Amino acid sequence: MTPNQDELRALYAEYMVPAYNFSAPIMVRGEGSRLWDIEGKRYLDFTTGISVCSLGHCHPGVVKAIQEQSATLMHCSNVFCNANGPRLAKKLSEHGIGGKVFFANSGAEANEGLIKTARLWGSQHGEKTDIIVFHTSFHGRTLATLAATGQPIFRNGMAPDMPGFTTVEYNNLQAVKDAVTSKTCAILLEPLQAEGGVFPATQEFMTGLRQLCDEKEMLLLFDEVQTGMGRTGTFFAFQHFGIKPDGFSTAKAIGNGIPLACFQLRKDLADLYKPGLTHGSTFGGTPLATAAGLAVIEAFETEGVLANANQQSEYLFQKLRALQQKHPAIKDIRGMGLLIGIQLDEALADTVAKCRENGLLVLTAGKGVMRLLPSLKVTTEEVDEAIAIIDKALP
Repeated sequence: MTPNQDELRALYAEYMVPAYNFSAPIMVRGEGSRLWDIEGKRYLDFTTGISVCSLGHCHPGVVKAIQEQSATLMHCSNVFCNANGPRLAKKLSEHGIGGKVFFANSGAEANEGLIKTARLWGSQHGEKTDIIVFHTSFHGRTLATLAATGQPIFRNGMAPDMPGFTTVEYNNLQAVKDAVTSKTCAILLEPLQAEGGVFPATQEFMTGLRQLCDEKEMLLLFDEVQTGMGRTGTFFAFQHFGIKPDGFSTAKAIGNGIPLACFQLRKDLADLYKPGLTHGSTFGGTPLATAAGLAVIEAFETEGVLANANQQSEYLFQKLRALQQKHPAIKDIRGMGLLIGIQLDEALADTVAKCRENGLLVLTAGKGVMRLLPSLKVTTEEVDEAIAIIDKALP
C-alpha cells in the first residue's frame, strides 16, 4: 500500500538529503500535458520535468518502446554494442552536425564530455587548457560544470574551483575577444541561457563567435541540454543562427523521461577518444534508454512536433504580450520556441504559488523570471487555460 502524503513527507525528512524543496505536491500520474498529485488534484504542466517530457507525459510511443525493450534487454554493458545505440546515434547525427555521438546519462555528464574534448584537443594544439564561459550560464552540478557555470551562488562552500575557466559577459563579443589568450582552447555557451533567466543569444554574437573560433583556432561548443530536441522550434537551438558548432551536448528530452544524454562532435574530433582509456559510462546509452530515444525521434519525424511547437509558440507569445498590456508587473517577455521567460517584479514568488493553487505548474529562472516549458504537443486550448490562470495569478 502506498504511504499517504504525510507519511511520505516524514520518510523524506528522515531518510533523504534535503537538496530539494519537498513542500511541493507529490505527483503520482501524468498524461500528456497533465499531472495528478497524490490527493487527486489535476494540474496543467508547463514545466514538463524541466524540459524533459517534451512530448508530454507517458507518450504512447515511448511507453510502448520502453515496455517492449524492458522485456527483452535492459543492460549489457558498453563492452558490447547494443542494437539501438548506433541507430539512435545516426538519427541524432542527421538532425545535428553530421558528427559522432557519445551517450551519457545526464546533461552534466554530457557537458563534462565537451570540457574533456576541449582539453584533449588543446593538448595537441600548443597545450591550450582554458575555456571561455559566460555570466548567468548554467552547465551542471559536477565540479567541472559548476566551475564553468557563471553563477557563483551554486558553488558556495565548494572551493576551490576547478581552474581553466574564464567568465565573461553573455552577448558581448568584444568581451570574448578581449578574454582570448594563447591558452584558450574553446568557447562554451548555451544558445539560449535557460536557468540564468531565459536570455537568447543574438545573431551577431553567434556569428561572431563562430568567426572568432575559426580565426583563433579554438573550438566552439554549445550546451543544448535544455534547448535541444525541439524546445526552441528547431531540432537544436543553434540551427536558428545558421552556424555549426564543433561539438554540442544535449540531454533531458532525448528520452522523454528516461535518463539519456549525449555529446556530439565533429567526426575528426571523435578521433581524440581511445577505446578503454579516454572516456566511458556504465549506463550511457543502454538498450532501454536508446529504445526510448528512438521512439522520441520517431515522434518528431511522424507527428508534426516541430510544426506544432512553432505554431503554439507564436500563439503563446501573442497571448502573453496581451497580458503584458494588462499587467504592469510584467516587465519583459523573452525566449525562443516554447522556452519562454516572463520577467516580473517582486511578485514572482506569489505569482508562481497562485498559479499552482489554480492548477498550473510553472518554473522560475534567474532573478524575477517565471519560466514556461509546455509540452511541444501543447494545444491551443491548453495555452488558453494557462493564460487564464496566469492572468488570475498576476497582481
